[in-house]
Amino acid sequence: MPSSSFAMASTMFSLASVTPSASISLQDNLKPKLKLGTSSQRAFPRKDFMKAKSNGRTTMAVAVNVSRFEGITMAPPDPILGVSEAFKADTNELKLNLGVGAYRTEDLQPYVLNVVKKAENLILERGENKEYLPIEGLAAFNKVTAELLFGKDNPVLQQQRVATIQGLSGTGSLRIAAALIERYFPGSKILISSPTWGNHKNIFNDARVPWSEYRYYDPKTVGLDFAGMIEDIKAAPEGSFILLHGCAHNPTGIDPTPEQWEKIADVIQEKNHIPFFDVAYQGFASGSLDEDASSVRMFAARGMELLVAQSYSKNLGLYGERIGAINVLCSSADAATRVKSQLKRLARPMYSNPPIHGAKIVANVVGTPELFSEWKEEMEMMAGRIKSVRQKLYDSLSAKDKSGKDWSFILKQIGMFSFTGLNKAQSENMADKWHVYMTKDGRISLAGLSAAKCEYLADAIIDSYYNVS
Repeated sequence: MPSSSFAMASTMFSLASVTPSASISLQDNLKPKLKLGTSSQRAFPRKDFMKAKSNGRTTMAVAVNVSRFEGITMAPPDPILGVSEAFKADTNELKLNLGVGAYRTEDLQPYVLNVVKKAENLILERGENKEYLPIEGLAAFNKVTAELLFGKDNPVLQQQRVATIQGLSGTGSLRIAAALIERYFPGSKILISSPTWGNHKNIFNDARVPWSEYRYYDPKTVGLDFAGMIEDIKAAPEGSFILLHGCAHNPTGIDPTPEQWEKIADVIQEKNHIPFFDVAYQGFASGSLDEDASSVRMFAARGMELLVAQSYSKNLGLYGERIGAINVLCSSADAATRVKSQLKRLARPMYSNPPIHGAKIVANVVGTPELFSEWKEEMEMMAGRIKSVRQKLYDSLSAKDKSGKDWSFILKQIGMFSFTGLNKAQSENMADKWHVYMTKDGRISLAGLSAAKCEYLADAIIDSYYNVS
């Protein structure tokens, strides 16, 4: 037989080389596969068996085709979404999922905002169609999302200096911006905080944008390493992109003070860096849309060019709608027009055009005064519930921990998450012993915690902190 015929075979079973008993056994195993009225050739197609001579004996071999995808290895589980998979597999009734950042009610159930339901009813009542959107997305959405971010009367909008296109939530918006950086700022580096949201590195890696980290979290104080942050931003090559969390830093929940934001802006301007804000929690951190956008607006007021990615997953609960935007503030309207044309050019081969439903919901909520007011009330309610469980967790830890440890860092953090200071082994103990699921960096999502579970969580944290090294 030509050698090429054997190239397809990854496994060969030689019938001549087995013992008689093994041959009988093998023949017995093959018998059920033979049907009456059929030949062995029918039962075993010619491509599956080949005959060859070996030392004067005839052997039969089974040929198994090798997959062209054989070289693709198994990807590691996602560090955040993998937490939810482990939680679902756990049958213990005490289990808690504090991994994924999605808001839950006091009963730990998903929550659809009432204002979202009303906005959807408006869409139905108007009988609106499902036609393709333009590449840049829904015009009404792009208008209100930029106004929500910068402020409706901001001169940068009146001067048409902001290029805005609808993106696939925060992740998709970041990815479009990363592609813009890679294409038009080749070789430029982006600095990201240490630690940061788990997907940031993936996004810039896939876009082939080199990155390095600036210091942010200080494990000694469980607070902000502001001196280290400033030093690293100063040391970055001039003209670098600096990725900043606009509010409610993920995963630490630690935000700079207004005075610290001013200093950060000073250094970025001195080094001619380009600030790039990720704003995933506007209105959800403090309960105030304006307060949570204050860092972005301060940088804009200084005349700085900057990028801002937005998401409506958290503040409107539109997780599955994948609705967000990328905004690029330029020094002139002409530059903004050109930047927008290239953002559209980048989006076209990626996903052609964005989905319509979530965009219409946001446009209706933000663009209708009555719904907008109701939304702000619901945001305050959601932010208030998280603040309440944050306080109760602190109270429970302080009451149960007799060592005198200061747990007040929990109260100084803001937003959906809290950085507990637990290490990987301690975080694994939380799941293995206490059925509390969290990311291995010690982050917990307070949105998945109820007041009724605070004492149980405090017991788990204290046990893991003191009894696991």
